[in-house]
Amino acid sequence: MRIGILQTGQSPDALRESMGDYPAFFERLLAGRGLEFRTFHVEAMEFPQSVHDCDGWLITGSRHGAYEDHPFIPKLEAFVRDVYAAKVPLVGICFGHQIIAQALGGKVERHAGGWAVGPQAYDFGGESVVMNAWHRDQVTERPKDAQVVGCNEFCENAALVYGDRAFTVQAHPEFRDEFIDGLLTHRAPGVVPADVMEAARARLGRDNDSARVADRIADFFLKPRD
Repeated sequence: MRIGILQTGQSPDALRESMGDYPAFFERLLAGRGLEFRTFHVEAMEFPQSVHDCDGWLITGSRHGAYEDHPFIPKLEAFVRDVYAAKVPLVGICFGHQIIAQALGGKVERHAGGWAVGPQAYDFGGESVVMNAWHRDQVTERPKDAQVVGCNEFCENAALVYGDRAFTVQAHPEFRDEFIDGLLTHRAPGVVPADVMEAARARLGRDNDSARVADRIADFFLKPRD
């Protein structure tokens, strides 16, 4: 199955050479699960010709807000709606989670409670799932088709499923601890409060469930559909 990665951002310059960029993170996360990949850098206005150019689509994270004024955002929202209407499976991570919700009638806002950074535990139907997070924005109003499948006290809409059409996650299963540590060094100072940074660093190195989330993503892509 070929998955089109819609790249909406880039890892920081200081980390990209040694750790790679977002599409490579997802190829590593989902390796060995029957998927192959093609990347479209939509942030740079490189879009697919058709929703059927790939068998499924995955939207990455981004430093941009879904509600901000950037040329790629309206075109990406239109593409999301076309993918959804065509019933081609769609996955969104962090910004991808938010832009899918916004495109389908939900609302994304900056969270009054501030940042979620580093390892966070989420409740997936009674199962505790730990993933790295890096966000201040959240989906505050769900689209009518969206059902919550993952949450915690900080993030009510941490994972959403839209029937068999879309599966989205606010956290970053593709971010390893060393990348979070790099973000804390190179992107967080002056942006993320010092106490949040300190607490995030203290949690690094604990057990992480990214592989289980990768299984969920792959299962969603590969599940039989009419």
